[in-house]
Amino acid sequence: MTGDALSMPYRSLGRTGLAVSRIAFGCGPISNLMTGDDRAHQQAVLAHAIERGVNWIDTAATYSKGQSERSIGEALRELDAHDRVHLATKVRLMPDELDDIPSAVRRSVEGSLERLRVERVTLLQLHNAITAERGQEATSVTPRDVLGDVLRSFRDLQLEGLIKHIGITAVGQADALREVVDTGKFDTIQVPYNIMNPSAGMLVPDDYAEADYGNVIGLARQHEMGVFAIRIFAAGAVLGANPAIHTLNSPFFPLDLYRRDEQRTAMLRESLDDDRFLRELAVRYPLETEGVTAVLIGFGDPSHVDEAIRAASRPESLPRQIVNKVQQIALKPISPEGDTPRGCS
Repeated sequence: MTGDALSMPYRSLGRTGLAVSRIAFGCGPISNLMTGDDRAHQQAVLAHAIERGVNWIDTAATYSKGQSERSIGEALRELDAHDRVHLATKVRLMPDELDDIPSAVRRSVEGSLERLRVERVTLLQLHNAITAERGQEATSVTPRDVLGDVLRSFRDLQLEGLIKHIGITAVGQADALREVVDTGKFDTIQVPYNIMNPSAGMLVPDDYAEADYGNVIGLARQHEMGVFAIRIFAAGAVLGANPAIHTLNSPFFPLDLYRRDEQRTAMLRESLDDDRFLRELAVRYPLETEGVTAVLIGFGDPSHVDEAIRAASRPESLPRQIVNKVQQIALKPISPEGDTPRGCS
């Protein structure tokens, strides 16, 4: 702590009526906090986040094969804090489960509830990419799948009181994503949105070299959907970190994408000449986009929580010239030898 007062800002989560901390706790494998096994450190970071006003915790059944959910459940039990936070989790449908989506969704949710040690979660999200045809990206499903069996399964679980709200992870092909979001059938989206790839919050050229998320934030806002920005540090590339083990092995956001983001980060750092401001910029840029409810951050230390809240609490807006520079560099094609032209979603 530096001694300065920290005040967590909150925002309504779309039409849900929930007030959500603008800094949310992401418990995926990049920071390796909740997917690891240091129980004392997990509790310390989580306790600090809750003390500072973080009230949203995001995880998934697939994060380290359920380890993230188990760690969260155990830490919240030890802290007696289940009633102080909202829990969001996800279900990923594997190709061999698509013949019986309702059963797969139910199995996943029941396992998540057991590991999290709760009777219900605030939000259940689909964790698959959405593409025109199944399998065009790793584990991807179609809009028909999402608006058919997935939606019906989620609705059934809502009626049973196992989940309160429903959402999607907005990755995949822009047209397919927009088709789903434009129905307004889901309450929330979470979408990759960062200073390396702003396509979820703006129109990009047809020849844009990276994954295009189709300006879905604006579309979600039209339907009063809550929006969580994810990957705001581009899996650590913005922070100058070494690639996480997950990045080295993941088919979803692979190493070649990380390397391109490292190069864009170097360009931006040189332009700004202020490494500390770069970290703050990574938090503020998505938060200052109209329609974004909160950013998900994978904390690894209590100081990371304070740093993020401090950035989110800035009363002034980012200078227009800084925003323009971010977008100019983000749109620049980067194609090192051996790289593929697009990052897998």
